Amino acid sequence: MAIQCFGCDLGTNTIKVYSRETDEIFSQKNMVAIEEKKGMIAYGDEAYDMYEKAPANIDVLFPMSFGTVASITYMQEFLRAFLGANVKGPLKGSEFYMALPTDVQDRVFSTLIQGMGLKAKYVRMVDKPVAAGLGLGLDVTKAQGVMLVDVGADTTEISILSLGGTVTSKLIKMGGNKMDEAIAGAIRREFGYFIGGKTAELLKRELGYVPGSSDKKMEICGRNMALGLPAILEVGGDFIAESIEEQLKTIIDSIKVILERTPPELGVDIIRNGIFLTGGVANLTGLDELIEKSTNIRVNQVEHPEECVARGLSRIINEREFRDLTFITKEQAYN
Repeated sequence: MAIQCFGCDLGTNTIKVYSRETDEIFSQKNMVAIEEKKGMIAYGDEAYDMYEKAPANIDVLFPMSFGTVASITYMQEFLRAFLGANVKGPLKGSEFYMALPTDVQDRVFSTLIQGMGLKAKYVRMVDKPVAAGLGLGLDVTKAQGVMLVDVGADTTEISILSLGGTVTSKLIKMGGNKMDEAIAGAIRREFGYFIGGKTAELLKRELGYVPGSSDKKMEICGRNMALGLPAILEVGGDFIAESIEEQLKTIIDSIKVILERTPPELGVDIIRNGIFLTGGVANLTGLDELIEKSTNIRVNQVEHPEECVARGLSRIINEREFRDLTFITKEQAYN
């Protein structure tokens, strides 16, 4: 029986796992539901359905936070259940390829997998921006500058790639979750309504960042704080754009900082090839236009940008010429 091989992109909001056996990318919300004395009772999309609806004896948690593991125990339980539900055959002795975000220690991800009890054959790391570049269909091993802006739930990672490595990068703690918090806070202050994180995310996704879109509106249900009762509220696109403007400005400023640090010869490549937008929040309406307007550089959008890293891991697993882009931790090398 062939050895199982997986490529894992552990995002704060969503986990994506590529399986060589099925040649598929499996995706689930990266959440677990924990009940007192029973442990994990649900994970993934099922746990997300419980989010903001569960009784006091059930905690619904994100096992990942800001690109790194917040709870190794719950993340291990999640992965074992997730892989077991989607892949046939034994998991022991499997090979794992992990996408490693900038500024996150590689031994954290190695410890996570090695402690799952699967006796993994090995755990190889690849820099997340490099995997994303491959997932875009680019040959990142060439001597040309590639600029990636990966906007996730908790973080935004801005990178310049060349010759299979990261020339310069910046990871900021700004992403979709901060935007959701800003929307919920603005609605609370302006209208006196309390809304949950799911509703704020829905407003962000449906209305996006489109200043001047006064005709674009959406009805939501929230709690009128004065009456203490549920009620319907109509929110306009202009209001949402204004609510998340500060968060988007932080991302734009960081993009400009990286461009200022980029060597001129690579800068020419970036102007020619454009900026590549990846990550779950890359689908935010108006984000590409805002970046283009602020940098005077074309922004490339792709289909399913949230899967770029997983697609890149699949290329590393299936195309041997890219295996040299991976590495193992010092602890594994010594064993």
